[in-house]
Amino acid sequence: MFALALLAFALALLPAVLAWANLTALRTPEPEPSAVPRVSILIPARNEAAAIEGTVRAALASLGVALEVLIGDDHSTDATAAIVGALALDDSRVVLVPIPPLPEGWTGKNHACAVLAARAQGDHLLFIDADVTLAPAAAASLAAHAGRTGAALVSGVPRQIIVSLGESLTVPMINFLFCGYLPMAMMRGSLRPALGAACGQLVLIDRAVYAEIGGHGAIRASIHDGVFLPRRLREAGHSTDLVAGHALATCRMYADFDQAWAGFSKNAHEGMATPRALPVWTLLLFGGHVLPVLLLGFALCGFGSAGATFLAAAALVASLGTRTAITLVTQEPAATIPLHPLAVLVALAIQWNVLLRPRHAGAAVWKGRSYPLGGA
Repeated sequence: MFALALLAFALALLPAVLAWANLTALRTPEPEPSAVPRVSILIPARNEAAAIEGTVRAALASLGVALEVLIGDDHSTDATAAIVGALALDDSRVVLVPIPPLPEGWTGKNHACAVLAARAQGDHLLFIDADVTLAPAAAASLAAHAGRTGAALVSGVPRQIIVSLGESLTVPMINFLFCGYLPMAMMRGSLRPALGAACGQLVLIDRAVYAEIGGHGAIRASIHDGVFLPRRLREAGHSTDLVAGHALATCRMYADFDQAWAGFSKNAHEGMATPRALPVWTLLLFGGHVLPVLLLGFALCGFGSAGATFLAAAALVASLGTRTAITLVTQEPAATIPLHPLAVLVALAIQWNVLLRPRHAGAAVWKGRSYPLGGA
């Protein structure tokens, strides 16, 4: 029992230390007052009638940039194209781009992004999801940070709008994993592809470098663009960076638990859900954030020494303290903090479910397209 408590404490302390360093290093970039960068905001959209008007209007409100907003209608069956078409009539900066049929070997988002990029005129390409609302200074700030640091790609996690219990049990893990387990100092000091990371909701890329590496065509079969695009850039010798994104944009990813389960499942096999990675992630996450709760439960039942109980309590304090710091800094709902051990269990359940299911045995259906689950 004491050995397990000591392990739990060590595993909880690791993300606590990394989060302290990362939250200190992550800053919201500021625009450069003397510069007016040329930015193309590119929005792939498939059946986004509920959100697209607000997304486009927020993009058009961007300050300090020479702007165009291209929206790719990816065979929507709702009013997405009509809404964008009406906006284009009112503002010449809005361009509706019909996306051609999906070619063999491409995933939908990558294809739409590639088509949009081919039409773009800006020096910087800012890819955002159709449910992302940009702050007025976002585009100029990201472009300024790229100029100051020389990063070919700059990304950040928008402030996540979390309403339902299902969202509370899933969405906060994005920021927790970025801040608690990615060594950002090493990422900034190295071009190692394995350290490349981005949030696909908000990605700014230098247009010339994007063309040099082959753009989204270089990752055409991938689902997890937030992993593979920065890795491809790093393989080609270009740096990538992360910034604090909560003041730059907002996003409500999912409306309920079913959507969240399907959404996180569709790219799991390109992230944690591999035979090598998932056992390690299970040790790190279960051991550091769920095991302390179990050990304290045993202690309440009279099992374990005082030393083991103390270490388990210290591990739980470290775990919840880390989650609290990340939640407050990224401005997510504080009510999600007590759910953290359960959120970790849900995240692991999604990953193991995907890993243990053969690809041909099931699929996550997203925006009317099917994505195979599992790695076998």
